[in-house]
Amino acid sequence: MSEWWTYSLTNFLLFSPRTYYRLFELTNADVWPLQLVTLALGVAIAFLMVRARARSGRAVAAILAALWLLVAWAFLLERYDTINWAARYFAIAFVLQAALLVWSGIIRDHLVFSARDTAAKTGLALLFYALAIHPLIAPLTGRPITQAEIFGLAPDPTAIGAIGILLAAERPSLHLLAVPFLWCLLSGLTLWTMESPEAPIGPLLGALGVALGLRKSLASRRKPR
Repeated sequence: MSEWWTYSLTNFLLFSPRTYYRLFELTNADVWPLQLVTLALGVAIAFLMVRARARSGRAVAAILAALWLLVAWAFLLERYDTINWAARYFAIAFVLQAALLVWSGIIRDHLVFSARDTAAKTGLALLFYALAIHPLIAPLTGRPITQAEIFGLAPDPTAIGAIGILLAAERPSLHLLAVPFLWCLLSGLTLWTMESPEAPIGPLLGALGVALGLRKSLASRRKPR
């Protein structure tokens, strides 16, 4: 029997990279053309953030909560759970995130988009990345475009986009950033174990968003009301 220190993280991986990426291909094939809808909703969120109105925050929270529920069902439960027993617990975390968005963004109306500071611009940039750039990772790394990870259907771009959206709020809610950031870290660890070249992207972008969100939240609390 080998000693425990001779093992690496790859020894504990429950699936191969090929099997993992195949899940995105199967999901995209099963839900087509829902990708067009989720991307359109992402663009609508960006429009609501830029053209902020009285109920923009509630509308953004409602759309984003629905997308987190969609990822929990369409990918985590329907696909990822077939190769990873922990996926059902990830799905619960995604449902929790949707519930927090409903509570903070719709019921309490805490998502206000009026700031035009560096953090808000960075947030929009993160959302743009999630919508337009992240899906291109598949072909850029030699995988077929059918395995593209789409915002609102795949967890990574959804988490990164959500961090960007929350960062752009006038006062970022730190409790809303927790689940997206933790997913970025967990996904990054999984991709690193699979030796995927995109492994650092999620954790780095997530850390950037959370750091700016924390600074912005602390600064807003110091301002006199």
